[in-house]
Amino acid sequence: MTQTPQPAPGLKIGSLRGVPVFIGRSWVLIAVVIVFTFGPQVRRALPELGTTAYVVAFAYVVGLLISVLVHEAAHALAGQWRGFEVHQIVADLWGGHTSFTKEGRTAGSSAIVAAVGPLSNALLALIGFGVLQLDLPDVARLLVVAFTWANGLVAAFNLLPGFPLDGGHLVEAGVWAATGNRNKGTVVAGWCGRLVTLAVIAVLIVWPMVQGRPLSLIGTIWIALIASFMWFGASAAINRGNVSSQLGSVALRDILRPLSAAPYDISVEHLPPYDTVLMAPNGEPEGFVPAGSAMMVPLDQRAATPASALMLKPSGPWVVRLEHDEDAEHDLSKLVDNAARHGEVAERTVVLAPDGRPVGWIERDELIAAVRSAVR
Repeated sequence: MTQTPQPAPGLKIGSLRGVPVFIGRSWVLIAVVIVFTFGPQVRRALPELGTTAYVVAFAYVVGLLISVLVHEAAHALAGQWRGFEVHQIVADLWGGHTSFTKEGRTAGSSAIVAAVGPLSNALLALIGFGVLQLDLPDVARLLVVAFTWANGLVAAFNLLPGFPLDGGHLVEAGVWAATGNRNKGTVVAGWCGRLVTLAVIAVLIVWPMVQGRPLSLIGTIWIALIASFMWFGASAAINRGNVSSQLGSVALRDILRPLSAAPYDISVEHLPPYDTVLMAPNGEPEGFVPAGSAMMVPLDQRAATPASALMLKPSGPWVVRLEHDEDAEHDLSKLVDNAARHGEVAERTVVLAPDGRPVGWIERDELIAAVRSAVR
């Protein structure tokens, strides 16, 4: 099976329990901005440092990076504990994110994974507060104060109740638990995210202007960038929830074509007369044999010809394995999520039950048509 390789999101710096950890390319930008905005503040507070103040500012950037990675590591470890499949951890322009290829199926698991990120920053803030009780040199005290405040603010900010913040996931989980419908929770959390965004703008930009204390140009730009990120993230959640609700109304079984399974080493003579997926001894699909392919092999050669000689290897992510048998009843979103995760739709998508039995297959154009019909 061939798949389009996905570019790395940045510099890989290690892994956590098999999960690759990256510093995103955009992190360099945020690092430079912080160094050249925090450096002058350090120099004013400790003028004897001179240009060394920028080295101190860089040390603060490293502390922030550690905070981000601790936050995302908490999400990843909690996710693995709750049965999520963690794809990667990335520190980037907006702090960082942990991406999953499979999430948990309960509101409780979602809430736990969301909550541990801000709680890890709160713990770092408490540790910083404890360190401040010691007799520290001036530079060390300045760095610890900045580190403590930064983690406290990150913890509080991320708990605001709306997407794309962790607090939005908690809202989603709450509505999900109350209604039994995750998509409703996603939409509600998206609208809450829009309200939170407007509140952030009102409190941090509009109110200071009304009071005659407008922010600096740089401060205004940063808040505007953060607000735009929050607004688009909230809007994306609303759209995702609405689309998933519509896709969930389409029974996957109703659009799949019949499919048989056969061992990879089967001969053409024993091929089923249907579309067939050839399975390796480890239970993984190796390729697809269209119905009627045996007709291309003369009768007297079919017993000696392996079916693999007729096998097609679809390009792209062509296999979707359901987590539960009932997913085939209302789960067109499985195929859509699979395509979105890999950035392409396979020519043929084979759907397997949790135990590896074939559920069916669907052609690319038919999948696209089904999605368009569902979201009209």
